[in-house]
Amino acid sequence: MQNTPKSLRLQIAILGRVNSGKSSFLNLITGQQTSIASEVAGTTTDVVEKAMELPPLGAVLWLDTAGFGDSTELQNKRTEKTSAALQRADMALLICEGDNIGEIERDIIKEVEEAKVPLIKIYNKSDKFNIKSTDGLKVNSLDLNTRHEVLSALTELLISNCPPDFLSEKPLISDLAEKNSTVIMIVPIDYEAPRGRLILPQVQAIRDCLDGDQNIIVCKENNYTSVLQNLKNPPALVVCDSQVVDLMVAQTPTEIKCTTFSILMARFKADLTIMAKNAAIIKNLKDGDKVLIAESCTHHAVEDDIGRVKIPALLRKKTQKNLIIDFVSGCDFAKNLEQYKLVIQCGGCTINRKEMISRLQKCDIAGVKITNYGVAISELKGVLERVLEPFPEAYQAYLSAKESFSD
Repeated sequence: MQNTPKSLRLQIAILGRVNSGKSSFLNLITGQQTSIASEVAGTTTDVVEKAMELPPLGAVLWLDTAGFGDSTELQNKRTEKTSAALQRADMALLICEGDNIGEIERDIIKEVEEAKVPLIKIYNKSDKFNIKSTDGLKVNSLDLNTRHEVLSALTELLISNCPPDFLSEKPLISDLAEKNSTVIMIVPIDYEAPRGRLILPQVQAIRDCLDGDQNIIVCKENNYTSVLQNLKNPPALVVCDSQVVDLMVAQTPTEIKCTTFSILMARFKADLTIMAKNAAIIKNLKDGDKVLIAESCTHHAVEDDIGRVKIPALLRKKTQKNLIIDFVSGCDFAKNLEQYKLVIQCGGCTINRKEMISRLQKCDIAGVKITNYGVAISELKGVLERVLEPFPEAYQAYLSAKESFSD
């Protein structure tokens, strides 16, 4: 992994009515012809993504969206794409023609407020309009000579309005072990980890431990016991791929803390306490209940795919019920969530925390329980209590929910 993945970048949506100059503004700040700029309305259709390093803020991802107020036949589809981008945006820029705030701009502002996204107003085309507003940034996006000035002013606004949890991002794993202690990572090698690569959560965990001054031992599942035996002192923590969680628990002494990469991602990207509590509902699933399995990436499903094959098989084996299981992948998320009893979301390594939290909120509004792959697999294999022990709040929430579902 040589570049910051987009799921860890600050994602900034560029919004506005058609022909307000959104694409020209993106081209100005990137210094490239990133988006097609044209006087023809509706030039931008799908969301255009552009990664950029923006010191001292860091890695960002610009999301150039289709304009609102498009009168073409594709208007509704373009607006849906733009609204979907807003669900994953950490921040938003509203590009205005001059300082004109009309009905379209007010609708955009309302949608941004409902999404609880910080908004910065960009008053564009300052060469054509007498801009008097002072609550935003005045620019002429066609004047390339102003690029450095605009970038400097924009960066200051982004830093001052940036969500606090992005600037002080919590660790993935390093807070679970003391400095100079040893962390063992059990990494099975399967078809979903192409030759020469590890999957993203494993890479992120390794890097976070290095940042936390922990020592890391990476091994395959068949070497785990010999690694334990060869250590002079026990490890502070053992982490494994969810697919071998039962093996890890069986071979790990009870005094050693252990968990899974996917459970770490539930804490890092979403809310582990909620997902742990919701997993307790699995044993109460009944014939005809619908379960949605949501995978955020769009890889080609392998023969023994964890989401489409292994989890459904474990669900049916554990519950002994005739469940109806649906699947969704990529940025798509079911609109009619009310029909489902449970949503099982993947670890979310390819999407950012904002989009994951948005999915939790949608499920909450629909009255649907949501958990993730690692939490669900650990519950289905009967070891969830053990792998939640490093997380006292989530552990207690699960025990309480388990007891209430038993009543």
